[in-house]
This record gives sequence, C-alpha cells and structure tokens, in this order.
Amino acid sequence: MKEAILTTGRRKTSVAKVWLTPGTGKILVNKRSFEEYFPLETLRNDILKPLVLTNTLGKFDVIASVKGGGISGQAGAMRLGIARALVEVDEAYRPVLKKEGLLTRDPRMVERKKYGLKKARRAPQFSKR
Repeated sequence: MKEAILTTGRRKTSVAKVWLTPGTGKILVNKRSFEEYFPLETLRNDILKPLVLTNTLGKFDVIASVKGGGISGQAGAMRLGIARALVEVDEAYRPVLKKEGLLTRDPRMVERKKYGLKKARRAPQFSKR
C-alpha cells in the first residue's frame, strides 16, 4: 500500500470522509488534533476500536473530514470509515471487524414529527375540561 485509501462512513446525519495512509498513528479530524476534536474518552475509544482490534494502531495515519450531525454521530461515522478503509488495505481484517459489527451502517435515524403532535410521538397534554 503506497498511497491513501479514501472511504466514507455515515451515521444519523453525519458523514465522514476518511483517508488512511501508512504512517505513525497520527489522527487529524477537520485539520485539528484527534484529542482536541473529540474531548470525550468514550468517543475516542469508539473511533479507535477498528484499529485496536486489527492491531494496526501505530501503523496508519488517519485524516478525516467530518460534517453534519453531532459529535456522537460524527464519531460513529468515522469509526465506520476507518473500518471500511482497513478492509480495503487487507481483506483478512474483514472477519474480525464483521464479528464486532463495525462494518454495518447503523440505520437508526430520527423519526419525523407528525402533524397534530408536539414531537414524533409526544401528544399535546390532555385535559378533560
């Protein structure tokens, strides 16, 4: 593998473009450091999960461009992008990642608001008189 591999990850309304290149383990998100962009340890661990499972944590540099949604959705999108890129690098990683459910796009989306209701399912307060 000589050049970068570009993959896309999505979750809720977030989209992450992920470039995976051979390197020393640097991670940049929107031209900012990984720790600065994702201050929560849980989100950082979630994003690094595909790299940890395949024992490639210090072997690749990750450059990601994320937009849309919130911080949690962006982390999920990035995780999927990294997992897809690793499979492109080496097909042998597929069973490990698939077993952990990291190659599956999370289909859950926000339910739409219905007319006559305050939110998707929340009805107006009922009063007998």
